[in-house]
Amino acid sequence: MRHILSLLMENESGALSRVSGLFSARGYNIESLTVAPTEDPTLSRMTIVTSGSDDVIEQITKQLNKLIEIVKVVDLNDGEYIERELMLVKVRASGKEREEMKRMADIFRGRVIDVTDKAYTIELTGTGTKLNAFLEAIESDAILETVRTGASGIGRGERILKV
Repeated sequence: MRHILSLLMENESGALSRVSGLFSARGYNIESLTVAPTEDPTLSRMTIVTSGSDDVIEQITKQLNKLIEIVKVVDLNDGEYIERELMLVKVRASGKEREEMKRMADIFRGRVIDVTDKAYTIELTGTGTKLNAFLEAIESDAILETVRTGASGIGRGERILKV
């Protein structure tokens, strides 16, 4: 099962390396990883998407909590959460294709953020499922380049990750 782990960690060099090393040393896969400083410049928030049974996720959480840099670990799947991912996709857009690409971006609530004579760069945000649906909806040979951030997640309502 897919899980989204949210970590608060000390914002220092080498911390990311130790977290990713923990996963690789135990043979766990990281599907996506995002990290950035929080409102407290001494802390960073890391979001890790991984897959495994509840027992495997519990083991990962216990191992993460043993790392000195980790302040707190939360499995967002344990409650309601909001998940978003950002994708930039450069698509072929010349002639008749231009209007169709613009229409597809509008349908998926994307924005055209760069325009040239032969291409559009489209920005989309949403769940990974939504972004995958956009890619499937357009012709694969129209896709010139794709960049995705990986998932970021936050608990819904009063559920927060704080020290």
